[in-house]
Amino acid sequence: MIQLSQLKKQYKEAIVLDIPELEISKGECFGLVGNNGAGKTTLFRIILDLVRATSGQVTINGVDVKKDESWKSLVGAYLDEHMLLAYLTADEYFETLRKIYGLSEADLKSHLEKFTELFNDEVLGKKKYIRDLSKGNLKKVGIAAALMGNPEVVMLDEPFENLDPSSQIRLKKLILREKEQSKITFLISSHDLNHVTEICDRIVLLEKGKVIRDLREKSEMMSKLEAYFTG
Repeated sequence: MIQLSQLKKQYKEAIVLDIPELEISKGECFGLVGNNGAGKTTLFRIILDLVRATSGQVTINGVDVKKDESWKSLVGAYLDEHMLLAYLTADEYFETLRKIYGLSEADLKSHLEKFTELFNDEVLGKKKYIRDLSKGNLKKVGIAAALMGNPEVVMLDEPFENLDPSSQIRLKKLILREKEQSKITFLISSHDLNHVTEICDRIVLLEKGKVIRDLREKSEMMSKLEAYFTG
């Protein structure tokens, strides 16, 4: 599904990402963890062709992301609030995306109904600009937008950050449901080890841009991550 080959990102003398090879399979819930500065967000931005790698290649379904844009119809992402149209209300934003994706009004209604619990009556119908929403509600809007248009891949950077405990639990349920029902491949970067080990099939640990652990045994994920982060 997603293939990284000889991927390197360098700023002057500093190498911030160095991944010789990494493959993410279709339908996998892939977790990415590491301390600040490990290269997690840089990796996500390179996969989305928001930042160009110094060398190497990223392909999605065999398509090189920097040479062909056909992959974009397969991928939804929310990395931060700069990906939103802050001058619109949430309703206006979703309506704009509906037109971009060529969805019917019924399609949009059906999509947003999936987020009823997560939105908790705090997002839709409020006539409040996105820029004026709380950090948690910004995150909810971004995640709902990332899942629009029936994507095959959804990339979320720190999705649990700024969410209250109830919303975190609701989001975990939503991700697991979408993975099961829609067979979406999720890439999730998170500092929250409890959540990421609970929902992910596989977790890759980055340190200074390099993959130092590739954990696939669910029963061992938490203990190995705790051992690493506690030294």
